[in-house]
Parts: sequence; structure tokens; C-alpha cells
Amino acid sequence: MNRTSYKHIFTESRTRQNFAKECEDAINKQINVELQAAYDYMAFFTYFDRDDVSFPKAAEFFRKASHEEREHAEKLAKYQNKRGGRVQYSDIKCPTKTEFSGLEDAMNTALSMEKAVNENIINRQSEMIIWF
Repeated sequence: MNRTSYKHIFTESRTRQNFAKECEDAINKQINVELQAAYDYMAFFTYFDRDDVSFPKAAEFFRKASHEEREHAEKLAKYQNKRGGRVQYSDIKCPTKTEFSGLEDAMNTALSMEKAVNENIINRQSEMIIWF
């Protein structure tokens, strides 16, 4: 049996049970929100790590924030797989802001991003409660 035909044997999950498609979709949306935030924070990190900006503590803070957001996405993806769901990735958009007037500007932008990510979690949670 070649590799291609082997893949088709397991296209449907053998472990999926009591896992609504709507829940799977909501988790996929949140995975992509978390990955977008990780990508945006990477732009913050690279800005503060530039030779003409050189703010190493801020760069490290945003590097860690990027890593944390990616970890959130990984945990959700792992849960999705464990429940028999399938992770669906969306396109990641270019960060809307890659230049800052200073640390305060970056922190305010980060706060807005965190509020948006949190709002998405609240929306997903509200959607999931309706299904159960």
C-alpha cells in the first residue's frame, strides 16, 4: 500500500465523540486568532530589536509574548486533535503596525490586541454554551 492510499484510510477520526462541528469551528477560529497575535508580537519584537531602536528589554518582552500566543495556539490544536477534530489554518495577515513612536505606543497597541484576543475567547465561549 502506498503512502497516498494509506492517508485515505484515516480521513475520518476514530476518536471523535460528542464534539460538535460548531465547537471544532470555534476552536479553529481561536487558533488562528492566537497565531495572528503571535505574528503581530513578532513584529513588535523585531522593531525593538533593530539597531536604530535597540531596546533589548522591550524586544525580549515582545518575543516572549509572541511565544506565549503561539503556545496558546498549540494547546488548542492539541486539544482539537485529541477530540478528533481537524485543525484548519487561515491566512495570517501582515501586522498592521510595525513602527512605534515609543514603548508607550507599543504597549497601548499590545493592550488593544490582548483585548481583541480576549473578546474572541469570550465570543467563542458564548457560542459553545449555546450548543450545549
